[in-house]
Amino acid sequence: MSSQHQPQREPDPHGAPVRRFRDPAYRPMADDLATLRREIDRIDEAVVRLLAERAMYVKDAARFKRDAFQVSAPARQEQVFARVRELAQRHDPGFNGGFEGLPGVVDAAYRALVAGYIACEQNYFGTTEPVVPSDKESPQ
Repeated sequence: MSSQHQPQREPDPHGAPVRRFRDPAYRPMADDLATLRREIDRIDEAVVRLLAERAMYVKDAARFKRDAFQVSAPARQEQVFARVRELAQRHDPGFNGGFEGLPGVVDAAYRALVAGYIACEQNYFGTTEPVVPSDKESPQ
């Protein structure tokens, strides 16, 4: 029976590989899919922790913005996107042939992240009020 007629199902996480890379220099990173998934989950834990930390800095940034345009800061967004694309190029793994397309994946992920962060920052901005300078802070 051809694979076209078999019902689709998830791969066996403890099964042997069913494919291999043609590149003779490729070195497997784990013996089974379950191990790979555990490593991906470990990395996801770290990534989410860092995204939560980033979120708190984004929230605090609302204190320095005068209006909704400053919250969205399109020029700053473009700086961030350019920087993370460059970081992705620099951090593309140098082993196993790298990960072709990593800068595009990182760019797409950051565009989605930044859009979400900005939406939240806009909400936080709405919960702020202007600071009235004290007499000591007023220019003479």
